[in-house]
Amino acid sequence: MPSATFNSHRPSELLSRLAATEPEVKVRALREVKNQIIGNRTKKLSFLKLGAVPIIAGILADSIDEVIENSNNSFNDNIINNILVQSAAALGSFACGFDAGVQAVLDAGAFPNLLRLLANSNEKVVDAGARALRMIYQSKLAPKYDFLQQKNMEFLISLLNSECENVSGLGASIITHSCETSFEQKALFDAGIPKKLNSLLEGGSLSQRDASLESLATIFKNNPEAISKFAGPELGRPLTSVIDLAKDRFPRTRLLACMCLIVIRNTSPHFLKDIGIKTKLIHILLELLDDPGQVGDEAPFAFSSLIAQKEDLQKLALEANAIDKLHHHLQKGSFHPKRYEGILLALADMCSKLESCRSKFLSLQALNLVTDALADDYADVRAAACICLKSVTRSIKNLSAGYFMNEIVVIPLVQLFLDPSTSVQVAALGAISNIVVDFTTHKSIFVKCGGIKQLVQLAKSMEPAVRSNALWALKNFVFLADNTLKEGVFSQLTASLISSLICDPEPSVQEQALSLVRNLVDGCINSIEFVFAENGLILEAIGRQLQVASKAEIGIQGMYTLCNVASGNELHKEAIMHLLFPQMGDKNPSFIINFLQSNDSQLRMATVWTIVNLTCTSSPGAFVRLEKMRNVGIVSQIKNMVNDPCVDVKLRVRTVLGQSMAFGDN
Repeated sequence: MPSATFNSHRPSELLSRLAATEPEVKVRALREVKNQIIGNRTKKLSFLKLGAVPIIAGILADSIDEVIENSNNSFNDNIINNILVQSAAALGSFACGFDAGVQAVLDAGAFPNLLRLLANSNEKVVDAGARALRMIYQSKLAPKYDFLQQKNMEFLISLLNSECENVSGLGASIITHSCETSFEQKALFDAGIPKKLNSLLEGGSLSQRDASLESLATIFKNNPEAISKFAGPELGRPLTSVIDLAKDRFPRTRLLACMCLIVIRNTSPHFLKDIGIKTKLIHILLELLDDPGQVGDEAPFAFSSLIAQKEDLQKLALEANAIDKLHHHLQKGSFHPKRYEGILLALADMCSKLESCRSKFLSLQALNLVTDALADDYADVRAAACICLKSVTRSIKNLSAGYFMNEIVVIPLVQLFLDPSTSVQVAALGAISNIVVDFTTHKSIFVKCGGIKQLVQLAKSMEPAVRSNALWALKNFVFLADNTLKEGVFSQLTASLISSLICDPEPSVQEQALSLVRNLVDGCINSIEFVFAENGLILEAIGRQLQVASKAEIGIQGMYTLCNVASGNELHKEAIMHLLFPQMGDKNPSFIINFLQSNDSQLRMATVWTIVNLTCTSSPGAFVRLEKMRNVGIVSQIKNMVNDPCVDVKLRVRTVLGQSMAFGDN
């Protein structure tokens, strides 16, 4: 009857059939479970909740033990082998593209038993085990493999030497997943693995070629020595094989070949210098965007890795109409979130360096499509849209025109300050940091939509990256702002919060907090008063932090802040003197001598500038301050810097010495 047929296909009914004592019933149930869950995440979840994976893993383990016990019974072997094949296939189906399934398979203890199948005498069993393991090794959750142990390396080589396509593919997949360190890369190279992979490139099946391309890219990543050896004469002309595969008729092979070539070029730029190859890579990757499947989803990420931080390749891509093509795909809409993210990141990289690329982007009215992506359901897409906006808003010309400081762009970015994803918050802050630099008088738009209030709250976040980026945005907002805007920001931040951020445990937060204060006190003399609020809390915090600065950047921002304060009146200058030289009796110049002797030219520059402002001849107390500095060896150190390798430092040193001479110093 139809009802009976229907019930037999229900997950709960199938699981009861898995417990059957008749092997044929068990095999059919395993096959049906596999067929129901292939490509169906909903069904996989349904079976997972019912505990299907531990049951199937138990069947696999019991059947392996039966093989050992009944090694001389060919009839039983056939039955057991069928169970092994179907149970391995079902476990592989649970793991395929589904991390929850992978975790369930691992938790059920099936992994070592799947490995045991590779030693089975039956080819179908071996193939089923290898196929299931390959599914597991597509996931980041798969166990890492230690190549540094000799027995493991021997096992890996045996996999790659196998005539079974899935077994050799498994070996390549293990390399791709597990090879992370330079020691592991060297061990693989010394064992002759690249040579074996190259032979699979030239004579293997489609699956073997693809797996080998991924493995080679993993071995080559950040490893110029391996690339040099691989491209050398001892292996023939392997690069030619990879280049040829970039023109293969199969889209995935073309993509993987391109990705391998990109790794080679990014690691060793002297390879693949030919402009023809670079142009060909760009065109292939742009063509692969049209692929409707996974290849099209991954192609924009490969394109980004090719052009990122490379102006020459961005120019070639612009000439190849890359921005037009990426924009065209954005207009289509209704695609996989991964592809959406990739296209936005590709546009971000295209617009990261060249004004010509940003102009092209804006001319296509692409900005509206990117701002729409800020409201996408997927966090990675929202973050990518923010990163794209950050690149586009680097345009000084359009910032100066106030092009980005409008409600269409600013309001959705401010809303993302409260996004549940930290990565989205950080990306939104990065974009807004550019926009609020805005050289026009439109900054009030950001204030009216609650931007400052939100930034102040984010400066108190538990996440260091959020605190740092919130301060970065505040720093840029007060850059060249009038004193009214600065007072509005300062009243919400408060001196006590700023001083605590200056002494934050994270160096990046310390640096941005000091940079914020530097911009606050830059400008009119009234701005300098901010550091004296609440009995000079901020100034005291700066002094404490400079004494223990963990990196040059903190010293640079701190000294430029003091430099700005020292440009004020006599009270301001004396406050800086007291901060820098609190105890004159012990002849201890604290950190100043160290800063003047620093290897970082910017730190030397900031320190000398501060001394210039403290000893300006038009200032009544300059002579007394100069004498104090002479007594602790500062002037002597300045004289030693007359031939400083940095021209700007040398000029400021001469200014200090000139001012000293004006007071009679020879």
